[in-house]
Amino acid sequence: MFTVHVYIKFAAIAVGFLGGAAFTYAYGFGYGWIFFLVGLLFLLSYLLLGTVQSASDLFQKMDFQGAEERLELTFFPRLLYVTNRAFYFILKGSIAAQQKDNVKAEGYFNQALSLNLPSDNEKGMVYLQMAGIQAQKNNWTGAKNYFYQAKGLKITEPQLKEQFKQFETAIQNRGQMKVAQSMGMKTGQMMMPGGKRRRPKMR
Repeated sequence: MFTVHVYIKFAAIAVGFLGGAAFTYAYGFGYGWIFFLVGLLFLLSYLLLGTVQSASDLFQKMDFQGAEERLELTFFPRLLYVTNRAFYFILKGSIAAQQKDNVKAEGYFNQALSLNLPSDNEKGMVYLQMAGIQAQKNNWTGAKNYFYQAKGLKITEPQLKEQFKQFETAIQNRGQMKVAQSMGMKTGQMMMPGGKRRRPKMR
């Protein structure tokens, strides 16, 4: 999916508003309005979309630090379009899980679940990640709770269905902790809006 680099957006916003102000001052608003319009469009794009798509691209390349730094350039996550805001928190949770900070990861995943995720596939993905975190802590009661919430959803993604089968095997054979741990996000993919859906495998 084509994305404009965030620094180019920042530059376009600055040029748009500063250029508009300069032309308006020198020649009148009739000459400066086009600059204001360009600056406003880039500003709205940044506020509604943030840096979620480009951060996801970095995540896919296993550049977790780069993905985290890119997300930090989304200065107003509360203003994001609701779907992008949900994926913002999913990405934050996925990165925290990679850093083995399960407390933060669960907090971000819960924030994602509180928003309007586009389909049951995304909800199931998050529940499965939460179940994976509980399994790593050997909290099988918590793991089953999240897993069965996920199973009650209408999952259509074949890869996600396969992950459900693997995790169900782990639940049925509690000694097989490696099965649950192997579902970590090390080789996972994120489902993103506006393009090919991708998702991270579970930790």
